[in-house]
Amino acid sequence: MKEITLDVRGMSCGHCVNAIEGSVGELQGVRHVKVDLQKAQLSLSYDESAVSLSEIQEAIEDQGYEVA
Repeated sequence: MKEITLDVRGMSCGHCVNAIEGSVGELQGVRHVKVDLQKAQLSLSYDESAVSLSEIQEAIEDQGYEVA
């Protein structure tokens, strides 16, 4: 299990948090997702054999946010 923190640009409200946590949380292999709106960060743990970092970033970008 790998744990990472990503900087995410473009978040401004609770809807943003829900959109990102929901889309990333649905990916196979993602175990834990938590967005910190104040820090503009996403913390997660995932199984590298089931999902790649690029797939996680794509899920975030598909919601309209930018991974810094």
